[in-house]
Amino acid sequence: MSEFAKRIAFAVAAIPVVAAAVWFGDAPLAILLSLAAALGAWEYARLAQGTGARPLVWWGIVLSALVPLALHALRLGFAIPGIAWIALLVPAMLSVALWTRGSDGKPIASVATTVFGVWYTGGMLAFVYALRYHRFAIEPLAGTLLVALPVVLTWLNDSGAFFFGKRFGKKKLMPSVSPGKTWAGAYGALGTTIVSTWAIVEFVLVPVAHLGMTWTGIIIFGVAMSIAAQVGDLVESMLKREAGVKDSSALIPGHGGVLDRIDSLLFTVPIAYVLLDMLLVVAA
Repeated sequence: MSEFAKRIAFAVAAIPVVAAAVWFGDAPLAILLSLAAALGAWEYARLAQGTGARPLVWWGIVLSALVPLALHALRLGFAIPGIAWIALLVPAMLSVALWTRGSDGKPIASVATTVFGVWYTGGMLAFVYALRYHRFAIEPLAGTLLVALPVVLTWLNDSGAFFFGKRFGKKKLMPSVSPGKTWAGAYGALGTTIVSTWAIVEFVLVPVAHLGMTWTGIIIFGVAMSIAAQVGDLVESMLKREAGVKDSSALIPGHGGVLDRIDSLLFTVPIAYVLLDMLLVVAA
């Protein structure tokens, strides 16, 4: 099977599962995000190891997986450990590093790398759950559309960058990190995302979910989504460059790893959650 055929086959199988999990929300969505966070944390640990770091791999995987589940438990009213108990994880990990790494095993870098990985994967993915239950998501359809908004804009941003970069790209954007990206692609992605934001708000959010934005809000949101998507992609490229690998893993046929598929979303979804809280208005 060709790489393109593998991509299509995976998309056909994965998209309905993800869409259903977002629509039903609650435990199905939390479990899906937890699984993605665990796999992303494992890939992140491999990248970190490729740079010479020695993260506490299983701590990172387990804690990353727990973040979306904890958010779900909190929404259901269950008591979860407070910030003081969560803070105790740092001395706990330092204690583990003391016995498993020692002073020659770079214990500071080991713990710092692990903590960062938990937030980069599980922490950022948990915003998908938060966005599904955003204060403007008064019904499942509205919540689903709010999650879909940054996801679709991220995909359209990438498509715009590819089209304009291939057609007009000459000057490289950041060749030391991602040689294929150009300034023309970046500007094309920006324009595509702004126009797409307007179209989705005008023809989907307003008539279907009765939610809208002002023209200023549309421009702010479109610009933010485009910049976040491009920076998120570049950041993961930077991490892979440092680790000396092409893909974060080979878990997904034709796509590489989990982080290769969600790198931009780790930036766009959290920013969307914050901005939508300020920019959305109830449409008449």
